[in-house]
Amino acid sequence: MNPLDFTGRNALVIGGSSGIGNGIATALRDAGAQVHVWGTRANAQDYAGEEGSDLAGLGYTQVDVGDAAAIAAAPMPFETLDILVHSQGAVLYRRQEFEPAGWDKVIAVNLGSVMHISQRFHDALAAANGAVIVVSSIGAYRATIGNPAYAASKAGAVNLVRTLAQAWASDGIRVNGIAPSLVDTKMTRVTMESEERRNRALAKIPLRRFGTVEEMAGVALFLASPLAGYICGQTIVVDGGLTL
Repeated sequence: MNPLDFTGRNALVIGGSSGIGNGIATALRDAGAQVHVWGTRANAQDYAGEEGSDLAGLGYTQVDVGDAAAIAAAPMPFETLDILVHSQGAVLYRRQEFEPAGWDKVIAVNLGSVMHISQRFHDALAAANGAVIVVSSIGAYRATIGNPAYAASKAGAVNLVRTLAQAWASDGIRVNGIAPSLVDTKMTRVTMESEERRNRALAKIPLRRFGTVEEMAGVALFLASPLAGYICGQTIVVDGGLTL
């Protein structure tokens, strides 16, 4: 039996409309899972033709994950749920995160929603002996100049993974995470479109290249599979050696 065959399993990918989340959603789809994603736009057609967005064969719901009431009101995508992936993310530049409104928005999306959504689907995941995967960032482990809310929220997400893993292991739920470094997505466009910033970032990575969405998705599939059946509460750093 192929441990990476997800046929018959249901997955919900928060932030699965683009970037790393979309890569994970499509990888799960291609491995046989039924996949539903939550995104920010009104419907899936609003992503048509956009680079890094492949919603073919995926269910879709617009949900403002920065709003706890919207999370509570969102419909259940499936009768059962085997895999929950958190890939939602927000970052604000030009020192907006130093202001109360910017701080609150980023913390709500990057940290608060991880807890609220996980709790919302706890019972369904417990019934399926399911897996939760939280995509955080190497920003959890180092300062991020100009982005205090981003850094704090990602550090919080890493410890939330540990805490929920300990609390829910006896319920049959495995909670783990992934901490990527720079991957070419919408969220990293500020760096990717600047030759100076790209070169400065590459010089710090021992593998001398950026990670790919597909590589992040591969780690997510591993964590969701029986191959990772004894991994609990860990956040795997996937950074090409950047944090060494």
